[in-house]
Amino acid sequence: MQGPRILIVDDEASLRSALFRAFDRKGFQVLTASSVREAETISQSDNLISIALVDLRLPDGDGLQLMEKLKETHKGCQVIIFTGFGSIETAVQATQRGAFHFVTKPFNLEEILSLVEKALVQRQLETQNRQLKSALHNKYRFDSIIGKSEEINRVLDLVGRVADSDSNVLVTGESGTGKELIAKAIHYNSDRSMKAFVPINCGAIPKDLLESELFGHVKGAFTGAVANRPGRFEAAEGGTIFLDEIGDMDVSLQVKLLRVLQERKFEPVGSTKSVSTNIRIIAATNIDLEKAVEEGRFREDLYYRLNVIPITVPALRNRRTDIPLLLNHFIDKYSKDSSRGLDGISEPALEALCNYPWPGNIRELENLIERLSILKGSGSISAEDLPPKYRGQASNGQAGVRMAQITDDGLDFNSAVDAYENELILRALEKTGWNRNQAAILLKLNRTTLVEKIKKKGLKPPEANA
Repeated sequence: MQGPRILIVDDEASLRSALFRAFDRKGFQVLTASSVREAETISQSDNLISIALVDLRLPDGDGLQLMEKLKETHKGCQVIIFTGFGSIETAVQATQRGAFHFVTKPFNLEEILSLVEKALVQRQLETQNRQLKSALHNKYRFDSIIGKSEEINRVLDLVGRVADSDSNVLVTGESGTGKELIAKAIHYNSDRSMKAFVPINCGAIPKDLLESELFGHVKGAFTGAVANRPGRFEAAEGGTIFLDEIGDMDVSLQVKLLRVLQERKFEPVGSTKSVSTNIRIIAATNIDLEKAVEEGRFREDLYYRLNVIPITVPALRNRRTDIPLLLNHFIDKYSKDSSRGLDGISEPALEALCNYPWPGNIRELENLIERLSILKGSGSISAEDLPPKYRGQASNGQAGVRMAQITDDGLDFNSAVDAYENELILRALEKTGWNRNQAAILLKLNRTTLVEKIKKKGLKPPEANA
């Protein structure tokens, strides 16, 4: 296996030769250049350069400018600058512009070898960090949020429009609807995606500890504060902080959060020194904050500061056409994590779960599939496998909706879901004599949503087709 590739750029032939021999013995692939032009020619190769040793002053150019080009062309390349004309100002400038280290000639060869080893470790860490952030970005792309219903598509359309802004967002919805997933989708599709996403559950931390958790504390601020400790706001610098269950925050702490929103500054507990912050705030709650404001449990000024862009995540019972998609997603997920694995769900079981009201929303659905993957282990989920409260929603034949048959040749899943939705709407309309208001109430849909669906699908009463 070939070692890492190192580029040595210096106009002193004797220095290049000495460094070449030293790194060649260590197993490096060594490239050398005596000028900026020669180094740029070498760097145009498809082979990535891991480390570059660059003289500050070269016959045809500036070493710092060459460093910037190398780092742009070769992602993760670590550059060590050396020169015979060193100064503190030059060293600071070099590190500020991205140099791993700055060395003054003459230098000890062992010192250079040690620095290069440290630079390789740093390169590996940065590469792993980029890969992790890329994986997170892919995980929270919009198409990773399961659902094709109009209700969830409206949410995702709004997320796409607000992601690149820095405005505060308030995500509301029942427990288990996926509010944090929406917050992550906003963050990882924004300009802040390469910085931290820091969540904190305001309802899970005692109010006397939450301030320190958010803003940090200094040594001696309270009993047990034996050292300075940064808070979540500092950890989220440049990125996004997600304040979950914001409605449970104590009123006294709401005042301090309001100051952060207004002035972009906070003070660690026990400190009189303000710390500036550059973060985006996304808050979430499952309670009615307007009602909490009326009752004096939540500050009105803070509510309006947080509620710049409101996003409401629909309950699962209001996006029932997504249930088959979510079921298949979680069956696949827990089948991969199991040595055996489920391979599907029967039509009666699917019908029962589509009719169930899901008070715990998506979290409840996922927990059910995880439980079944453990208890059943393999095969297809049948209605008999479901706990009694879920089986109770199965039809007795007349009241149910016809389910598509899965033949040996398979079926078109999207078409089947669309047909299922059509029949649900038609049954509700037939039951109400095609009264759209009453049908919307039965289906627990907004009237405008139902009217849009009827128009889009071209559904008409029987007499209209006569």
